[in-house]
Amino acid sequence: MTKVSIIMGSKSDMPVAEKAMAILKKFGIPFDIAVASAHRTPHRVEELVMGSDSDVFIAIAGLSAALPGVVASFTVKPVIGVPVSGAVNMDALLSVVQMPPGIPVAAVGLDRGDNAAVLAAEIIAVTDASVAAKLKDYRKEQADKVIADSEKVVADAGCRGVHRGYDRGAQAEDHREGHHSLLRRGG
Repeated sequence: MTKVSIIMGSKSDMPVAEKAMAILKKFGIPFDIAVASAHRTPHRVEELVMGSDSDVFIAIAGLSAALPGVVASFTVKPVIGVPVSGAVNMDALLSVVQMPPGIPVAAVGLDRGDNAAVLAAEIIAVTDASVAAKLKDYRKEQADKVIADSEKVVADAGCRGVHRGYDRGAQAEDHREGHHSLLRRGG
């Protein structure tokens, strides 16, 4: 079963889609991909969405970026819009985030196919413990990379670091426990 459908408004959006595909592959989430234009092939968009068994849609589009909203109009499942950078960045961004009431589209930053895939994984993780575990590992990898980068910068600069003795494991555990306590309190 396909969990995520990636729909691009144009073949030129492929570099953004590749970021999403890399993350989905890392998490072992099945996906499909297609090109369908909200303006030039609206019936194809409708057929792709209505015929899909996906749990989440990622719609990637630039310029007027109508595709995410059109996808959302054909489903009650989550749609994540990825505006593509170009000559008129604000138009693409606003087209994704300024949806009318009742037809929301989640939005990530310009060209952030990777964040769209992470958000799709988070949505799927609500009911899939294996994806949730992979997300936790991914977050730890991200934190470890930041700390390693900091340690390299400090070593290259030949000075003392601000957070010497930082315990990655303890900090990550403290953060998770703080997050869980907020959830228990409803915060």
